[in-house]
Amino acid sequence: MVNYKHLHYFWVVAKEGGVARASERLHLTPQTISGQLTSLEKYLGVDLFSRVGRGLELTETGRFVLSYADEIFSLGGELEELIHQLPASLPGTLKVGVVDVVPKSIAHRILAPALKIPEPVRMICRESDLDTLLAELAVHRLDLVLADRPIPSTVSTRGYSHKLGECDVSFFATDKIVKKLKGDFPQCLDGAPLLLPSSGGQLRSGIDRWLDKYRLYPRVVAEFDDSA
Repeated sequence: MVNYKHLHYFWVVAKEGGVARASERLHLTPQTISGQLTSLEKYLGVDLFSRVGRGLELTETGRFVLSYADEIFSLGGELEELIHQLPASLPGTLKVGVVDVVPKSIAHRILAPALKIPEPVRMICRESDLDTLLAELAVHRLDLVLADRPIPSTVSTRGYSHKLGECDVSFFATDKIVKKLKGDFPQCLDGAPLLLPSSGGQLRSGIDRWLDKYRLYPRVVAEFDDSA
């Protein structure tokens, strides 16, 4: 890669018309600048200047290199001006992955405090399945993932799982359905119409295990990805 310090010395020499004037501008000795120019020419394998009398004149290749140097250091100057115009502190970015089975109401309650801290925060949320979000977490495209279960032991992603909370599961029914149920809870669920979360999530797995424990076989009417 081109040494940009050497390129800058070349650019100043070309703009000032000689090593002596460039040394005054850069506050360096002429010998130092000449040595850096020689290093740049050796690296590029071309002559950038030709000596005319006591002065230097750009070669055709030197003029070509100068056109690129003009653009490079012009952009550098623009960057410096823009940096000085920026506010003292830019908002930090928090990139969050939310597993699609996590209710939006719960995700909102967990993430809302981050928007109330003194430092400004720009939050970016991405919804997908757990495997996809963990893959993005592994390559640092996400800062954290909200999921309904810990990182599976079968996944190679290095990370830490922190339990944020838990909640109970309740069953609700209309008066019309309640009148048709037989027996006490939970036996009354056997054969009853039931709306369940989609398969694959921790909540659904827990409900299925609970139903198996009591040998209950409800009639699953529909499944939903999101309970919000």
